[in-house]
Amino acid sequence: MGERRWRTAGGALLRVIVVWAVSTLTMLALAAVLPDFKLQSPGGDSITRAALTAAWGAGVFGLLSALVWPVLVRALLLVSALVLGLLVFFLNGSLLLIALWLVPDGSAAVAPETAVVVAAVMSAVASATSTALAVRDDNAYRRRLSRLADRRRRRRGERIGGSAPPGTVFLQLDGVGHAVLVRAVEGGLMPTVARWLDSSHRLTRWRTDWSSQTGASQLGILHGSNHDVPGFRWYEKDTGRIMVSNRPASAAELQRRAVERTRDAGLLSLDGASRGNLFSGGADQLALVLSVAARRGRANRSRAGYFAYFSDPANSVRTAVSFVAEVARELGQSVRSRLRGDRPRTGRGGLYPFIRAFATVVERDVVVTAVMGDMLAGRTAVYADLVAYDEVAHHSGPHSRDAAKVLERIDRAVALIAKVAEHAPRSYRIVLLSDHGQSPGETFAGTYGLTLRDLVRAGCGLPVSRRAGRSRSGAEARDAARDALRSALHRPVGDEDAAERPAGGSDPVVLASGNLGLISFPELPGRLSREQIDRRHPALLHTLAGHPGIGFLLVRSERHGSVLLARDGAAGIVELPLAALDGTGPLAAFGPGAADAVRRTDSFPHVADIMVNSMYDPASGRVHAFEEQIGSHGGLGGEQSYPFLLAPRELSDPVADGGELAGAEQVHEVLRRWLGEAPGDAHAPQVPLGAEHAPQAPPGAVHGSRTPPGAAEDPRPAAPAGEAFPASGWAGQDKSE
Repeated sequence: MGERRWRTAGGALLRVIVVWAVSTLTMLALAAVLPDFKLQSPGGDSITRAALTAAWGAGVFGLLSALVWPVLVRALLLVSALVLGLLVFFLNGSLLLIALWLVPDGSAAVAPETAVVVAAVMSAVASATSTALAVRDDNAYRRRLSRLADRRRRRRGERIGGSAPPGTVFLQLDGVGHAVLVRAVEGGLMPTVARWLDSSHRLTRWRTDWSSQTGASQLGILHGSNHDVPGFRWYEKDTGRIMVSNRPASAAELQRRAVERTRDAGLLSLDGASRGNLFSGGADQLALVLSVAARRGRANRSRAGYFAYFSDPANSVRTAVSFVAEVARELGQSVRSRLRGDRPRTGRGGLYPFIRAFATVVERDVVVTAVMGDMLAGRTAVYADLVAYDEVAHHSGPHSRDAAKVLERIDRAVALIAKVAEHAPRSYRIVLLSDHGQSPGETFAGTYGLTLRDLVRAGCGLPVSRRAGRSRSGAEARDAARDALRSALHRPVGDEDAAERPAGGSDPVVLASGNLGLISFPELPGRLSREQIDRRHPALLHTLAGHPGIGFLLVRSERHGSVLLARDGAAGIVELPLAALDGTGPLAAFGPGAADAVRRTDSFPHVADIMVNSMYDPASGRVHAFEEQIGSHGGLGGEQSYPFLLAPRELSDPVADGGELAGAEQVHEVLRRWLGEAPGDAHAPQVPLGAEHAPQAPPGAVHGSRTPPGAAEDPRPAAPAGEAFPASGWAGQDKSE
């Protein structure tokens, strides 16, 4: 035992010496090529003296990075991730200046701007060297992970033995539809997923609600209710505000409503962690969670999750390099797409390359590192969202080569998480799922030469922009759109300025959620009926329902209840009572369950006066997004409505044979059931107590919190924010890209 301990200590000391030596050589090389970085006094020093100066500087810099850096990052947790990512370069350079200032003979000198470069290169080289040494010694790497996990468990004051029930990690692959996953596996893009399907996991397709987007799906999955979420964005007449799912204030309000409705804090409220999500799920440990992003001070614990990544300066350097590479990759892919003449195509300039790089690099790195730390800490349930594919597919297309490359990198991230699970203090079941898919197609504006807002204003007799009157006549669809617009107006098209001026209180609010449009008339309270709309704007519903780019409308009728309006060939525009729909007629092309999904949305208090779903071509899978996206989701039609659930076979079947998993709320029930499933005797519940199981709570209390009503207070302290996973783990992932 003593000999093994000495061997371990000797190996660790040897690795420190090697990293120090490599850092020293790196500093000497940088001093030779950078004019503003000197390791010799003006009079000139020998090579030996310069080497000693470099060794001293490298040693002090490494020591400061290990001791001072975590304190600095923890003090800066209130700044945003992007600002912190940029600020680390300044801080890293400052540490190098201090290290060189501490060199005894004072011969080292570097310009402040050069210090940033030198510090970044040295951090990256040191991290790469440490990683290489750890990888070469699997036993050392495993011992390092075990020590880290043991230290974290001691901080939390708990013991996790081999008989503990398994934990569960839910990885949401945002926007990856069932069909896309199957094609990626068959095409060899995702070997890890393919291996799981062959050996250990079961793939299930599920169907979204009408609102096939992350806000509705993730709220239902994590909190058990997505009631009254009619789209990604919608107008609420009673409050006079526009709700947008990815705005912090809206996300916080949606989460509050869901908790109030279910009387349950969420799926993750028992020792859970939420990473990169719109909603917390009731988790105590948070990182990049939007619903808490608007909180001030200590209440916003989501920002503390940055510490798990940025506590190592090498992580910041590595992510910054990957960020720049991703921006360059997007610029190159965009140029090649334009040269190839790819269609459909949407704008990819402006800030988009940076937005894409943040989603595919920064957010991925922070979220994956946080998940690995959660597993090493032995947490019961972790839910994380990887958004890279969804962001790229919106602009490049869900079946594009650009999106395929992202799927390859996602698979490597999944493989890394699975590898780290082998070193966790408890076994983990890894479940992959998605919140929706994406459907391809040219945008509505790109196809017909006018936006949905233009068409609505035309039908209301309001001025529209010049672009709507100058549609190119080369396409039949564009001609049909223009003719419908003119017949509805019987008036000339207005000028561009007039289109931007408010027309008193009569301007409708037109909002887009992918290929779903929501139209509201804010000057009138309540949900308007078809008859009221016809009296105020006689041409509007005819203009919309008769347009070739629109599949159907949902409006309320005073005579028939809610009705669908749609084109029906020679019959013209038909009106069908919603209550009698059975999946035939206008909804037949949208697949089984479409009528039920529309009926459910129709019951929401904040459903728009007019709900508009774009056309859908079953042969090609095309839809028309009402916003600038050639891969879209948000309504009905095609692959966007069919995400997936990939779970270990040891868990029970999601649905009975022949059944269909329909709606995010049903997915929540499945995941909740799985958290309660453990082999053998479960020593503790793996799922929060729901309203049907928990003791009677006083008014205002919420079931499913970490301490259910009547239960003793959990003596375990919350795990401190900033539990950093070793830099070597994620470094290996980035090197393969």
